[in-house]
Amino acid sequence: MAGSRPGIPEPQNSVAGLDLLLDRPGGRVRDSVMDAIREAIRTGRLAPGTRLPSSRALAADLGLARNTVARAYAELIAEGWLSATQGSSTVVSRRGAEAVRSVAAPPRRPPPRRLDHDLRPGHPDLSSFPRAEWSRAVTRALNAAPSEAFGYGDPHGRPELRRALAQYLSRARGVRAQPCNIVVCSGAAEGLSLVARALADGGVTAVAVEEFGLPTQRAALASAGLRCPALSVDPHGADVVALDGMTGVGGVLLTPSHQFPLGVSLQSERRAAVVDWARRTGAVIVEDDYDGEFRYDRSPVGALHGVDPERVVYLGTASKSLAPGLRLGWLVLPSRLVDEVVRMKGETEETCGVVDQLAMAEFVETGAYDRHIRTMRAEYRRRREQLVAAVAGAGSTTVVSGMPAGLHVTLEHRGTESRPPSWRRLGIESLDLYRHPETASRRAGLVVGFAAPAPSAWSSALAALVDLLP
Repeated sequence: MAGSRPGIPEPQNSVAGLDLLLDRPGGRVRDSVMDAIREAIRTGRLAPGTRLPSSRALAADLGLARNTVARAYAELIAEGWLSATQGSSTVVSRRGAEAVRSVAAPPRRPPPRRLDHDLRPGHPDLSSFPRAEWSRAVTRALNAAPSEAFGYGDPHGRPELRRALAQYLSRARGVRAQPCNIVVCSGAAEGLSLVARALADGGVTAVAVEEFGLPTQRAALASAGLRCPALSVDPHGADVVALDGMTGVGGVLLTPSHQFPLGVSLQSERRAAVVDWARRTGAVIVEDDYDGEFRYDRSPVGALHGVDPERVVYLGTASKSLAPGLRLGWLVLPSRLVDEVVRMKGETEETCGVVDQLAMAEFVETGAYDRHIRTMRAEYRRRREQLVAAVAGAGSTTVVSGMPAGLHVTLEHRGTESRPPSWRRLGIESLDLYRHPETASRRAGLVVGFAAPAPSAWSSALAALVDLLP
C-alpha cells in the first residue's frame, strides 16, 4: 500500500491482538522494549502466566519492525523472563517473576480466622440465593433497558428500581413512599453515612442511638461530627421518653421492628412518643429496617415511617433478604432532605451497578422477591425453632431472649460459669461488641446467627453450639 514503511505491519493487522502498555526508556529500540517488559514484571504489573501480545501485534502498536520485537522476546526468553513453546503464546515466566519476588517479597497478610461453623449474626444463607430467578431477571432487564441506562448514573438511582421499591415498601412494609423520595445507595452503611452528613450540614450536632447497636453505625455518625448519646433498651424497646431530657439532640437512630442485637420491638406507645418528640422538636428519626420482613410468630410489624414520612428516614437493604454482595440499599427520605442527600451522593460518586438495579426492579415487580422472602422466612423460622428447642433441652442455664424474628438470637447466661473460648470458632459474637461505650448496662450474652449455614450444614452447626453451652 502506498505510504507504508517496509517491514512494519499495517495497524489493522493488530486489531485482534492483546493490549500491552510499555513505558520505554531511551536508547536502542530493542533494548528499550526489553527494559520496559522487565520493569513491568519487576513491579508486578505483569504477573506469572500473563499472556503477551504477538510480536506482530506489539510491533504494530509500537510502530516498530516485527523482527525487532521478535528478537526482544527471544532474548527475554533466553534470560528466563518469558517463556514460550512452539505454536503457543508468549507468557511471563513463573521462574523470572519468582526471582523478582525473592528479592523484595511483600509482607504476608495473616490468614482470616477459620470458622468451624458460620453462626455470625446478620449473615443470610448465601447458598439459597435464587440464582435461576435472578438470572432470568437480569436477562429480562437487559433486554428491556434503554441505551441511556448504561451511561453515568443518576445519584437518585434508576427510576425503574425506585418505582418498584415504592410499590413494594408501601404494600409489604407500610412505608408511605414515593419514587421521588427514594435514593438508591450501595448498602445500609453508605445510606446512613449520607444521612449523617446531611443532618450535620443542616445544623444537627447529636443523634441519639440505642445502648446496644452496631459500632460501625456509631462510627458513621461520629465521622460526620455528630455526638451519639445512648438510650437504654428494655423489653419494650428503646426508652425514647428519655429524649426529652437530652439537650442538643436533633435525631435518633432506631431499629424499631427488631432491635439489634437484643431482639425486642418498639412498643406502640413508644412509637407514638418518638414521633411526637420529632414533631415537637423538628428532629429526624432514622429507622433501620434491616430485617423487617422476617417475623415468625405473626405478620411483620409495619415500619415506623408510615406514621410520619416527613419526620422519619427509612433505611432498607437487600443484604439480609438476598445477599450483601449485591450492594443494594435504599433511603426513603423526607422531602426536605432529598436534594441534600443526592448532592452528597454525587460528590462521593458512590453508585450501584446499573445491571443489578435493573435486575432488582424486575425481581420485585414479577413477585420473585416476595416468593424468595416467603421461602426464606419459612426456613429461618424452622431454624430458630430448632435452636430454641435445642437450648431448652440441653439442661443449660443459658436462655434465648428476644422475639421470634430476624436472623439472630441473643443467648443470655444465668449462672456464674465463664464462657469457653471455643465459641469464637463458630463465628458467635459477644454482646459486649455492640455495647455503647457510655452505657451503664451490665447485660451479658452472646449474639448467635442462625441463617448463614447452608441447609446441609445447619444440623452440625446447631449441635456444635449446644455442645458449648455451660
